[in-house]
Amino acid sequence: MSELPPVDPDRLLATFLDLVRVDSPSGSEGACASRCAEALAEAGCEVFFDDSARVTGSDVGNLIATLPGTVPGVLVLSAHMDCVDPGLGVEPVIEDGHVRSAGPTILGADDKAGLAAAIECVRTLAESSVAHPTVKCVFTVQEEVGLKGAKALDPSSVAGDACLVLDADGAPGGIVVAAPTHYTFVADFHGVAAHAGVSPEDGRSAIVMAAEAITRLSVGRVDELSTANVGTIEGGSATNVIAARARVTGECRSIDRARVEELRAQMEHTLKSAAHERGGSCDVRWNLEYEGFSLSEDASIVALVRGACEDVGLVARTFVTGGGSDANVIAAHGVPTVALSCGMEGVHGTDEHIEVSALESLARLCVAVAVRMSAG
Repeated sequence: MSELPPVDPDRLLATFLDLVRVDSPSGSEGACASRCAEALAEAGCEVFFDDSARVTGSDVGNLIATLPGTVPGVLVLSAHMDCVDPGLGVEPVIEDGHVRSAGPTILGADDKAGLAAAIECVRTLAESSVAHPTVKCVFTVQEEVGLKGAKALDPSSVAGDACLVLDADGAPGGIVVAAPTHYTFVADFHGVAAHAGVSPEDGRSAIVMAAEAITRLSVGRVDELSTANVGTIEGGSATNVIAARARVTGECRSIDRARVEELRAQMEHTLKSAAHERGGSCDVRWNLEYEGFSLSEDASIVALVRGACEDVGLVARTFVTGGGSDANVIAAHGVPTVALSCGMEGVHGTDEHIEVSALESLARLCVAVAVRMSAG
């Protein structure tokens, strides 16, 4: 394999610090997208924004940038541009080799570490004489609120021989090889209204039906590969009225595709049975949020990333996650896909931080994967 071209750690860190200072809540990723597009265009990429904004409602589409390769093959580097709250006015500080927020906000390493590493990878390859495949950066909108940008992608935008989704926490070297199929539900319970003090026997409480159903549901970690949850409950109109309606929302997930269908059927049966036994009814609407994926330890893309980890001195480790990411959506298009740990810790909280050296390791790992792909 060719010698790896070195990344520029100072430039990488400057890019990351610049990006986290740019406000990019879900739906308002435009300013962040402009910074990324400018950097990628300067590196020699063909850059465009897709028309997903008409579907997602964001102020910008997904960003797709392509650096032409010198050898056959396509490597996709994916990251998302939006951040969770509280994420406005981030001011990063570096303390003891870690970057964190100076104020009461998240840092935004989720997922601006991924953005910065992908940009530095492209810059490094563009400046080097080392052979490399075509590298396609796919930066999405509204990942944090349901993978909306990824779901709106044209499949051709992510077509490639391998895709690295730079969006998992933990030290670089982590490789997500499986993630669950995820369903959500909305259950509407229908009862009969009556005066709670005058004629309670004439009523059929939808709230009681919902409560009965919830006590019967198996929630939490249902088995080694599966989870279920009740997220919200609301209903009723007044304290002196037997509630004629109530709504419950929840979900189920499993790495095992058949098992998630079993859970879905069991949960629906429980919800409807509880309503029927109390003299009411329940309508349950399900939504498939995303399909899961599962790779064997000897899958070619896993071997590729393992080898690249060795090239840059990282200890590779594979793991299964119970959460979803853009990797779920991209994998469903038939692209060999893994999500990679990016070094970020404490994500979605005000203690979020990332080690400067981890950011550099992530960028070097991306370069190593590209160089390994060029070696065939």
